[in-house]
Amino acid sequence: MRPYELSLTDAAQAIASGELSPVELTDSVLARIEAVEGSLGAFVAVFADAARQAAGQAERDIAAGAHRGPLHGIPMGLKDLIDVQGLPTTASSRVREHHTARRDSTVAARLRDAGAILLGKTHTHEFAYGLTTPQTGNAWAPGRVAGGSSGGSAVAVAAGEATFALGTDTGGSIRVPSALNGVVGLKPTYGLVSRRGVTPLSWSLDHVGPITRTARDAELVLAALVGPDPGGPASPYVPLSGRPHRTDGNLTGLRVGVPRNHFFDRVAPEVAKAVRGAVADLAGLGAVLVDIDIPMAEYLQATQWGLMVPEATAYHQRTLRSSPELYGPVVRVLLEAGELVPAGDYLRAQRSRTLMRRAWARLFDEVDIIAAPTVTSTAARRDQQTVRWPDGSEESVSDSYVRLSAPANITGLPSLSLPVGLDGTGLPIGMQLIGGPFAEAVLLSTGRVYEEARGAVPRLAPVAA
Repeated sequence: MRPYELSLTDAAQAIASGELSPVELTDSVLARIEAVEGSLGAFVAVFADAARQAAGQAERDIAAGAHRGPLHGIPMGLKDLIDVQGLPTTASSRVREHHTARRDSTVAARLRDAGAILLGKTHTHEFAYGLTTPQTGNAWAPGRVAGGSSGGSAVAVAAGEATFALGTDTGGSIRVPSALNGVVGLKPTYGLVSRRGVTPLSWSLDHVGPITRTARDAELVLAALVGPDPGGPASPYVPLSGRPHRTDGNLTGLRVGVPRNHFFDRVAPEVAKAVRGAVADLAGLGAVLVDIDIPMAEYLQATQWGLMVPEATAYHQRTLRSSPELYGPVVRVLLEAGELVPAGDYLRAQRSRTLMRRAWARLFDEVDIIAAPTVTSTAARRDQQTVRWPDGSEESVSDSYVRLSAPANITGLPSLSLPVGLDGTGLPIGMQLIGGPFAEAVLLSTGRVYEEARGAVPRLAPVAA
């Protein structure tokens, strides 16, 4: 196996044992970027010389006995909303064409302290305001959408262009591209990971989290990101809660909620079949399946948009009025639409969210996690505008993708997307596990047991080198 094919966990073990050096790993990943980036477009910029220098320093430090932990010497990518001092943060937009970050974001600083090596900045849908990332091709089929808005990060991990990456998630932007590219994506509990130094889309819905090849990899990255940050917005230091289920091959006693409504409505048959099969696998490992009803499901999308649209416009208001021509046409229309949202509608969306959070909290008196599809269908064609469902109804691609992921943003609950199979055309399918507040340990241990039981080997997308 070539170094770029290794999962974070395997690469970390190889580095710790001396079987692999950070220089060898970084050179392998950079060579992979050179081979496939032309067909994928995952990166805004690659900092190859700086990455090689950092890898050399990591190798010397580890040899001298100063090993910082599992991320030391591991090459990674950062979504181009995340500030790194002295480097551009473009948000994949002409608005930020000449922007340079003055200081590190909290997450970038923590990854540097852990010894991770920055390869480059990955593409986002402009200012994270979309679910497709049009600059980037899907790692499994470049003519298909990457998903968004963290499409560049997911594609980089899926294609072996980064051992892990960070994304952001406002309505599904970590989990949607992770599902569409066959990798693991974790949206932590709201506020668990600091957003200081991360360009916002919607202050009350934004999250930062890892995209990796396995649940164990996500656990390692999350451990480096959490911790108190007095200067960070909505960043309480709350120890992870919930009972991590055993990782000895079974899930005995784990209560898994299976939604009767919303999450399996208007879902592609192959997606529903794969996810229900994965849920059955959880039951075969000892989990207890509990049928549940999702509360206030009919108000989920209206609440999501009612919060996100005016908050996004508020952040961009000055630039939108002074230089609207710098925005792409799709994002500009969305931002201008936000100017028309009455304050009363925004306040009603806030009230709706409060009611939803209370109702969802009651769900977790009955279950430990909820299992459902991450997205309604696999990756659409890049020129595709709508999805047609068996009942004859149509839905925009973006609306169909956000429909199942947005509930965890509205409620602020942690959600983990895992690959669970391929459709008939060979495109990945994802299942999401949603937990109670700060129950990341439950989600990640469940994901690990599921992966181990299936004998899942982290599989890179079959892009042609």
